[in-house]
Amino acid sequence: MSEEKRLTTEEKALNINLTPDIYGSFAEIGAGQEVAANFFKAGGSSGTIALTHSAYDMKVSDTIYGKTKRYVCEERLIKMLETEYKTLTKNLHERQEDTRFFAFCNTVESLNYHKTNQGHGWVGIKYQVRPNTKPSSIILHVKMHDRSNRSQQDALGILGVNLVYSAFHYLNKDMETFVLSLVHRLPRERMEIDMLRFDGPDFEHIDNRLIALKLVKKGLTEATMFDQTGAVLQPATALYKKNILLIRGRFRPVTKVHIDMLSSSRKQFLNEKGVDENQLQEVFELTLKDLTADGQISDTDFIDRAELLGALGYTVVISNYLKYYKMVDYLADFTRGKKMGVILGIYNLHVIFDPRYYENLNGGLLEAFGRGFGRNVKLYVYPAKDVETGELYQLENFKVEENLKGLLQYMFDNNKLEGIKEYNPESLNIYSDDVLAKIKSNVSSWEDDVPEHVAKAIKFMELFGHKRADLKNA
Repeated sequence: MSEEKRLTTEEKALNINLTPDIYGSFAEIGAGQEVAANFFKAGGSSGTIALTHSAYDMKVSDTIYGKTKRYVCEERLIKMLETEYKTLTKNLHERQEDTRFFAFCNTVESLNYHKTNQGHGWVGIKYQVRPNTKPSSIILHVKMHDRSNRSQQDALGILGVNLVYSAFHYLNKDMETFVLSLVHRLPRERMEIDMLRFDGPDFEHIDNRLIALKLVKKGLTEATMFDQTGAVLQPATALYKKNILLIRGRFRPVTKVHIDMLSSSRKQFLNEKGVDENQLQEVFELTLKDLTADGQISDTDFIDRAELLGALGYTVVISNYLKYYKMVDYLADFTRGKKMGVILGIYNLHVIFDPRYYENLNGGLLEAFGRGFGRNVKLYVYPAKDVETGELYQLENFKVEENLKGLLQYMFDNNKLEGIKEYNPESLNIYSDDVLAKIKSNVSSWEDDVPEHVAKAIKFMELFGHKRADLKNA
């Protein structure tokens, strides 16, 4: 183990305190009062801390930072960082030639007295990598799982020191090392980071979508997401009280089948009671399993898929939820009772009704159905051609074991299962693996299997191994 990995929280804080050119301020709202305290306790804090304060009263906070809809949100954190950094550098401009200024801020909701809420918070640092340069920032969202207020505050204190220390010491290391350094001495059962973003001139080389992937890949969270522009999102905020229509797959690449599945099910979903088109969020989900090839996850392959989905205007979730019920259970915490739709192929429905799929649960298949499909959710099932007979296989002739027929009927009777009606029969002959093989082999007929705008995006961005004709002949 390296020397840095052995450092305690106190030693990291002391290291920063004794670094003469690092100087900044701390502003903490809510439960996050322990970060600055760790720097004070370490000793030598006068070498690092210009100011520390807590605008605990809401009116005081509004006076300093301006009003926001919520006090524990990204918007509030960004206003805090901007205000504190601007104030610091303005008041201490005479030190700008030989000082790396920083502003550390957090706004946090910890466990309440009755333990009925999920502790969470926004944490960030705005700072200079070198003196007298424009600042960059690191912003993250955390979910806290300790079951006492005091323990959650302690965890935040460790996280804050890790962030400040890593911001100044790990920039020249790989991003995987940086990500893991944030949770040093913070096991997953205590804290989860479900959003991490790098902004500013010193981070222009960083693709935040890859950072999102690393959060899930390294087990720091089960799911994270980004929008069509590539901007990472905090799932609970982005999906709050939304009607979600979810489609999961490999999307390697997106074909006419995927688009047909989405557009056909959307029409049916919008006819459901309580579904508001203005509050509809379509989500493409990539699981770690679907991103894995030959036991590895290729960053290039992942970015190809992300670029294509972004070019099509879709929001993407990366998750470690192999089983459907877990993803539905996860999303339901954000929708707050709003209707969800899940799109899947007929053969995937067989997996959902397979008891072997739930052997890890004490309650088996019934527990899974209760946790996932007991929610306000409906499955939309896309047909397929039988691989042996070539006949149409759809929900109307879906067969399950005799002992599961009652459960299947329950799903029908309670409006939790419906076949996709207005599908395009020609799409049933398209398979993503075949399309990918054609792209890599430069067989032009692949363009017939994808929407026109998808073909243009693949050719323009040279995705999935496609090479432009002018380059092939060069």
